[in-house]
Order: sequence, then C-alpha cells, then structure tokens
Amino acid sequence: MLGENFVYFFTVQGFFIGIIFGVLKSFDAEGLLTYTFFITIFFYLFSHIIIALYFRTLTKKTYYFPKETHEKELDLFVKEINKREKVIDSACMLTDSIIKMNSLENSGKKSNV
Repeated sequence: MLGENFVYFFTVQGFFIGIIFGVLKSFDAEGLLTYTFFITIFFYLFSHIIIALYFRTLTKKTYYFPKETHEKELDLFVKEINKREKVIDSACMLTDSIIKMNSLENSGKKSNV
C-alpha cells in the first residue's frame, strides 16, 4: 500500500470513529463537530508519523547493507560447495568401481561352480 493511500485510509477511519464517539459523548451539534474534528486530525497526524517512521527505517535498511561482506561469505560458500561436490563425485566413482569389481568376482564364482 502506498503511503498516500495509507494516510487517506487512516484519516477516513478517524473520521468515522470521531463521528461515532461524538454521537455517543456529545449533547449538541457543536460537541459532535468538535469531537469529529479533533479525532480526525489525530488520526491524520498519527498516520503521517507512522509513514515517516516506516520510510526512515526502510531507507536505512537498504542504505547500510554490507554488500562486500556478504559477497565474500557467498564466495566462500560456493568454494566449499564445490569442494564437497568433488569429494562426493570421487566417492561415487569409487563406489561404482567397487560394485563393478564385485559383480565381476561374483560372475566368475558362478561360472566356476
């Protein structure tokens, strides 16, 4: 949701809450308008404060991202994964050769019997 839309939405909510509160608490039209006005202004200003804090924290998160540190760590992870893949590939090749040797030995025993 855009910040502008959030302000509109929150202000309209404040207006209706102000009307409801004004109807419940006031005994004349002046009290109704006063309650509605002040509650709507409060919601309007409060929504602006929320939006200001949101955008301030949003820009700080993207501004202070330590890109170089993360790239170095990711490069280290890639090197480690490549090493492990080589170990796994050599283990698979060793296992395949042992299975072939074992099958040749077993086929030789069957033909002798």
